[in-house]
Amino acid sequence: MFPVIVSELSSPPPSAIVALSNLVKQFGRFAALRGITAEFAPGRLYALLGDNGAGKTTLLRTLAGLTRPTRGAISLLGTTDVRAACREVGYMAHPSMLYDEMSGMENLRYFARLYGIEDDAVCSEVIRAVKLDPSLERSVGQYSQGMRQRMSLARALLNDPKILLLDEPFSNVDLGSARDMVGLLAEMRNAGKTLFVVTHQAALLEKVADEFVWIEAGKIVARGRELEPRQPPAEAE
Repeated sequence: MFPVIVSELSSPPPSAIVALSNLVKQFGRFAALRGITAEFAPGRLYALLGDNGAGKTTLLRTLAGLTRPTRGAISLLGTTDVRAACREVGYMAHPSMLYDEMSGMENLRYFARLYGIEDDAVCSEVIRAVKLDPSLERSVGQYSQGMRQRMSLARALLNDPKILLLDEPFSNVDLGSARDMVGLLAEMRNAGKTLFVVTHQAALLEKVADEFVWIEAGKIVARGRELEPRQPPAEAE
């Protein structure tokens, strides 16, 4: 196991809600993240693009505090204490992380208790926010994939996070449901939340993303407002 070496990170400017400094994450000899330095402003929707294995999910898991960097530093909401800041972070993993035998309300009630939330009204509110019915008694195992993804998003919203990290939220979802989810994400961004969305369906976010971030081999290789194929650097003559 590699030792965790955290370098000093100078205070990011007030406009940066997330700041990364030489962020490295290694699994054995494989480097999933290779020295990422970047800043991200609040109240924006960032689409993270790249091939499988590029490091997108590892970056989200590191921001969520689920894995520690091998080297480098992270600042979330102005602090390098990622564990403390993660109380303001919502994470939607690629798997739904829901209990199939329980209803949507039962699932959220369980996860709410883990946050110390005892008020069922909070669960009902986030279920309605993703356009589902909190009184639906059907087990999650009987949900459509689109409904499962919405419920997974509801789970990520339980703690009313300022930062949302979403890993492939449109996976295996029909086009109509995916577009509905895009509308929900845009509403959250407009309400002031900062979203990082990993997706292989970038065209869905073309009209709502504030910035597209391309990741290759553990590095950010391009950022821009327009969704277009990244052109490789011109070869020296």
